[in-house]
This record gives sequence, structure tokens and C-alpha cells, in this order.
Amino acid sequence: MTRGTIRAWFLVHKWTSLICTLFLLMLCLTGLPLIFHDEIDRLIEGQPQVGAPGVGSSGTSASLLPLDTMLAVALKQRPGEVPAFMAFDNEQPLMTITTAPRPDSPTNQMTVLVLDRSTGKLTSTLDETGVMPFLLQLHTDMFLGLPGMLFLGAMGVLFVAAIVSGVVLYAPFMRKLAFGTLRATRSRRVKWLDYHNLLGVVALAWTVVVGLTGVINALATPINQMWQANELAGMTRAYAGRGALPPSQYGSLDKAMATAREALPGYNPQFIGFPGGAFSSAHHYAVFFQGDTPLTERLLTSALIDAETGTFTDSRPMPWYAAALALSQPLHFGDYGGLPLKLLWAALTVFTIVILGSGLYLWLGRRRASPDALAREVETGGTAGLAR
Repeated sequence: MTRGTIRAWFLVHKWTSLICTLFLLMLCLTGLPLIFHDEIDRLIEGQPQVGAPGVGSSGTSASLLPLDTMLAVALKQRPGEVPAFMAFDNEQPLMTITTAPRPDSPTNQMTVLVLDRSTGKLTSTLDETGVMPFLLQLHTDMFLGLPGMLFLGAMGVLFVAAIVSGVVLYAPFMRKLAFGTLRATRSRRVKWLDYHNLLGVVALAWTVVVGLTGVINALATPINQMWQANELAGMTRAYAGRGALPPSQYGSLDKAMATAREALPGYNPQFIGFPGGAFSSAHHYAVFFQGDTPLTERLLTSALIDAETGTFTDSRPMPWYAAALALSQPLHFGDYGGLPLKLLWAALTVFTIVILGSGLYLWLGRRRASPDALAREVETGGTAGLAR
């Protein structure tokens, strides 16, 4: 690699890193507790006491109350509101019902009720104003909505570019050094340079995965809008031009679920989107089913049931772009492998914080150096010029 090529890659690494570093530090610091959001929520709120342990809320056991009954319980708690979502826990009889002033209300106007389907009792109301929701929104969009999500997505693209350019520079830098060398007897700057490079290589695969999944997650709103414009519009073409179905004309949820199960046997229902919301048409219950393995449970297949008549309209699996989003969301927070994977994700997040902090420290120490001097530093493995 010529000195001019090294200079070009160094400039790419320098500016992509500098532009995104502070935002990535914020994402790491907020993402660290979010990795353990389930455990933190249980610690704060306690484990809910439910009946019929081991029976899933979406099951067909006679001990579970009908969906229509559970919906009536929820709406009694929130008079004047309409249902937006109903979600199931396939391990226990807990379920959540989300209500809102309108079917298309923004998330901050929604109320999530947790109910026990074996007893018909309300167990809790999820608090959207606590520390964890605050961290999640800061991590997702910095309280700026879609512009904030897209901005953080752009920072993710710069992060991936910084990783790629760092890997390109690593080869000539380590040409005169053994892999993993830590020159502890040299200056503070040399030691931090070695820590920066070593941790960057150790966490390479993870940082690429988290960076790319973060970019995909930042595109969640455009992806959902694309699904609505393409798949959902195609499934409900026969209903085009008809007015929205008012909640007073919603038919039986239990009949709709039975119809959806008949259309998609062998699948587990994950949630129902009510008419007029972001995941359904103005006339349908959208029943989303999941597979029964750690991978396929993230890949949803939707069945549209006419909310007034309870008849089946259409069913389609997720398109590739929606599947990419569904798979990237849990992978971003390490939600695939239980607590051991979460602990690994947390350790690698700490590594990334050190990488970002050390990179900023190294830049502050060499910000007045010429491009030729910086290229010479890479060529000599940090043994010349700046790192002495």
C-alpha cells in the first residue's frame, strides 16, 4: 500500500470517526442498560403472579378466557379509547392490550395494559415515563422522531465506514509488530494506540453487526411504510376507496383468531393489529403469526381478517426488507441467546466505549500533525514520529 493510499484511508478513518464518536458514545451508554431491559424491568416491577402457569396466552386451553372478554376488560379500564394492539406471551397466560384515543394515535398517547388471561384481571400498566423508556427513546431517536432516527442511522453508516477504514489501516500498521502487541513500557500514547487497535480487532465482527443492525433499525418507519404501500395495499385491494370501519362495528376477535388459525395451522400468534393502525388496514384485524424456533419466531406471517364479518381476506409472509428489520432488532440488543449472550454484548459494548474514547484521545494528541507524518506512523507501526 502506497503512502498516498494510506493517507487517503487515514483521512476516511479520521473524519468518519470524529463525526460519529460522540453520538456513538451516547448510544453505547444508553444501549448498555437496554441490553438488560427485561431483567431491569423484572427487578423494578417484580414478577407478575399469574394463574395456569405454563399455558400460553395465545393457546386454546379451555382455562383461558376468550379474547373478546379480555378486550372488554381492557376497554373498561380505558373508557373512551379504542384498541390498537393485542399481544400474546406463548409461555404463560399474560397478554398485553394497547389502547389509544384513536387507532392511529402516536405511541406517546398509547396505554399498554398487562392482563392475566387465566383470571381476567389487570396485573399492571406499563409505565412509559420511567428511566428505561427514556433511555430507549434517547437511544432510538433522541426525542426527535423520524429525523432523529434517520440522523442516528447516518451515524451508524459513518461508524461502519470507520470500522472498514480502520481494518484497512491495521494491516500496514501491524507489519512490523506481532499481532496483539501491547507496548506497555512505551509512552502513554503508544499504549493507548495499541489498546485502541487490539480492542478494535477483537470486537470487529460485533461492531460491524451492531452498526449495520442499528442502521436497519433506524429505517424502521420507512420500512413499515413500504410494507403498507406494497404488501398491505396488495392484500386489501378489494377494500380500496371504502371508509374506515368504526370500532362499534368490530366483530368477534375469537372468530377472527379461529379463522386466522385455520388459514395458518401450526403457527403461534404473536400479536393482533386493529383496524386503522400502522400494522393493519382500515377494515381488518391483522393477525401476525410467528414460527416456533429462535430464528423463525422473528419472521412473521400476517393474516388479514375482515373485522366486521370475520372472513379471511389474505395472508402473506414478510417481504425481505421487513424480515431484515425483524431479525436485526433483537440481534442489535443480543436478545437471541438469553443472559449469556447479553453479558457478551455488554462486555463488547464496554470494549467499544474504550475504543471510541481512546480514538478521541489519540486524535487530540495528533490533531496538528501533517498527513505525511500520520501516514509514516501507520507505515512504522507507531514506532516513528508521533507515537514516540
